[in-house]
Amino acid sequence: MEREMAADSQTPVEFTMEELCQPPLEAKSEVTNKLLDLQWKMGMAVSSDNCRSLKSPYVALMLKVADQSGQITNKSFEMTIPQFQHFFKQLKEMAAVIETV
Repeated sequence: MEREMAADSQTPVEFTMEELCQPPLEAKSEVTNKLLDLQWKMGMAVSSDNCRSLKSPYVALMLKVADQSGQITNKSFEMTIPQFQHFFKQLKEMAAVIETV
């Protein structure tokens, strides 16, 4: 099920990397999801119902995921810049670990 959030949403969203993508089929025999595509965009929330001038930047991620049966689902979420920076730091840490394998 696709989930879209309002551009002015400041609700923190946290996903584990396991939720975002699974390893290749040969690495795991019981793959439940496979990341097919990842797109991103940066935006600026300019106003909301409660605030006339937000000027708050955000990063939106759009994921296309296939389940084990092949059904494709689109998932989207937004992160504040600090949330994205934390996410990016985690990805760099993962890459560093992968380099040692």
